[in-house]
Amino acid sequence: MTSSIQTQVLDKIKEYSTIIIHRHVFPDPDALGSQCGLKKIIKESFPSKNVYVVGEEVEELKFIHRMDSISDNVYKDALVIVCDTANLPRICDKRFELASFLIKIDHHPDLEPYGNLSWVDTSYSSTSEMIMDLFTKHKHILQLKSEAARLLYIGIVGDTGRFLYRGTTTQTMKYTAELMTFDFNPQLIFSTLYKKDNNTARLQGTLLLNYERSKNGVAHFRMTRNLLEQFGVDRNTAGNLINTLADIEGNKVWVLFIEYPDSIRVRISSAGTVINNVAYRFNGGGHPLASGATVHSWEEADALIQALDATCKEAHRN
Repeated sequence: MTSSIQTQVLDKIKEYSTIIIHRHVFPDPDALGSQCGLKKIIKESFPSKNVYVVGEEVEELKFIHRMDSISDNVYKDALVIVCDTANLPRICDKRFELASFLIKIDHHPDLEPYGNLSWVDTSYSSTSEMIMDLFTKHKHILQLKSEAARLLYIGIVGDTGRFLYRGTTTQTMKYTAELMTFDFNPQLIFSTLYKKDNNTARLQGTLLLNYERSKNGVAHFRMTRNLLEQFGVDRNTAGNLINTLADIEGNKVWVLFIEYPDSIRVRISSAGTVINNVAYRFNGGGHPLASGATVHSWEEADALIQALDATCKEAHRN
């Protein structure tokens, strides 16, 4: 089945002269790695095609790849590919709606199907691994060079938590080993991705000292606007502290609320309790054990904690 869908994806790439690649809001390394890695592969394989990547940029991840700036009229008769995005509201840059044809490539559970063609498979560690698989199965057509290899490596490293998460498979390691044969510096990638400045380290200490935990093991902390200003830490960097609470005994689920001017973004992770169904109810989605959501008040944030607490209670009972 996967082979058939991959062939359909490749046929559409061959068909269109203009291809625009999107991914989710508040990008992580896999979103950027798969999006930009796919761009590089297409461009190397079909030099005459116009290939663009679009979306908001995150300062700390600009080292991965910069976005293109294009006008609306570029979308006319264009193929749009959306990488690593489970549902429509989370697609960054709503101009995807202008596409002539829309393809979804994703490894999250398919709770909200969309697009004219959908390649969704939760057996992959990351969407970057899916792009690597597409290349591997079609080496007679596609070209992979060092920059694309670097991007896909970053995506796989990011979404496997440096190969510690459950989604890491023998195929993941095989593909990673192949990517490492190309000319880029893995050590530089690791040091850049996981480096913390002094302000972020102090904020992390405050998180550890002041987080709260519900009766059934939902650890949570509020990154308010005032707190972020006090420590001088931007919101994306603050959100990346989510796994600070991962290894604390008794924490079954851990949640960070990050306050924005018009909403409160939520990052949720779990040691085993499935949480993406709760995230979906609160304007989000994602993996069974790692998801995002959006609420619009601290009262709604409390409701989300209550829902997660009930889920933990039910999971423990079963």
